[in-house]
Amino acid sequence: MSYKDNKIALLFLLQQKQQACSLSEIMHALGTGFTERTVRRWLSQFAQEGLVEVSGLKKATRYRAISEEIPLSGFSGKSSQTITYVRQPLFKRKPVAYDEKWLEGYEPNSTWYVPKNIRQKLQKAGLRATDQEPAGTYARHIYNRLLIDLSYNSSRLEGNTYSLLETKKLLIEGESAAGKLDAEKVMILNHKEAIRYLVDTAEKILISSDTVCTIHYLLADGLVDAKDAGSVRRDAVRIGGSTYLPFENPKMLEKMLSLLCQKAARINNPIEQSFFLLAHISYLQAFIDVNKRTARISANIPLIKNNLVPLSFNDIQKDDYNSALIAIYELRDIQPLLDLFTFSYLRTCEAYDATIEALGFDLVRVKYRQIRRNMLRHIIENQLIGPSISEFIHSQVQRHVKDEDRTQFLEDIQEDLAGLNPQRIAGLGITVEQLNNWKVRNT
Repeated sequence: MSYKDNKIALLFLLQQKQQACSLSEIMHALGTGFTERTVRRWLSQFAQEGLVEVSGLKKATRYRAISEEIPLSGFSGKSSQTITYVRQPLFKRKPVAYDEKWLEGYEPNSTWYVPKNIRQKLQKAGLRATDQEPAGTYARHIYNRLLIDLSYNSSRLEGNTYSLLETKKLLIEGESAAGKLDAEKVMILNHKEAIRYLVDTAEKILISSDTVCTIHYLLADGLVDAKDAGSVRRDAVRIGGSTYLPFENPKMLEKMLSLLCQKAARINNPIEQSFFLLAHISYLQAFIDVNKRTARISANIPLIKNNLVPLSFNDIQKDDYNSALIAIYELRDIQPLLDLFTFSYLRTCEAYDATIEALGFDLVRVKYRQIRRNMLRHIIENQLIGPSISEFIHSQVQRHVKDEDRTQFLEDIQEDLAGLNPQRIAGLGITVEQLNNWKVRNT
């Protein structure tokens, strides 16, 4: 039985139970072939996805299945009819053309593709820094992991045969895989350039047709004719396995790409903004090739800018992804793609947290860095001592720090106070004289 089958077996077991179960009861019912650590992780994922309800604490924790559906490959029950339709033979599906009214009818911050509860859930799961942190802070901390995962998964969805390990060796060590096509190597290296562009320009990058064309150029360089890289196509394209007929008029393509980006730039919510870009850049097919890759990288602009976990398209199967896009091409049905987007984003968040733990990266420290600095500056500038420091810290923690982060935050700021010296006041806006005076008052 495969890893995926084991996971489905766990959910199926919970659905058969008439009451909530403890972890020990679940492990006993599952039998051999399951480890407690893995089952705990799967239960946590099911809880995040709203499939399992968790009650009680520690040894009294109980798990109960909420949904009777087993989501295969990330699709919900709502999408099953759509997926069945688009997987029919071509002759059974109606030819359709690009519908410009679909984009024109979208009103930023009024029309919503991602329901409010999902937006809130994904934003909560993905948030890794405060508003005060510079754009791209989190992406820079996990840059190598982002580079490998997104390059690998986006290329894999295009049929690239590089393994994850081979992708890592190529991107980090410059070692090409033996027996692979040159085009596969170029595809992965082009992802590296496009991802680096997003991270390096995170603080100033804007969502515009120029930005999307730049991303396309970086992804398509060497894979299409030079005149077509970064430029709206002049020729017609056809979508394999679909009855969809994209626009052929270059002027209309330029007009719709510009409108698409204008609307996207006005969306306030980064989750909605990301999904909008993913869906509409894919749908428009503005370029001769490399449209889906351009959509996937562009969808990460709002996530990286807002210090959310990037979307690496983990655990999405190529056939499922293509079917979800065909549902948009032929039916303008976003639900299958939204299912995959949600499914994959939650898994990406969990995977990146594991990476951060392995690196010893202090999420709380980074998340509240600016707040800590502001507090340290206030303490030194106002020459607070003894109880005054404790009172001030307590008031700021109550106002700015989440309950679950407070213990770690207090440890961090106490450590900073104890270790303040002339070499560690850069960026605080205080002088060495102010620091020395404060130290004298606190001796």
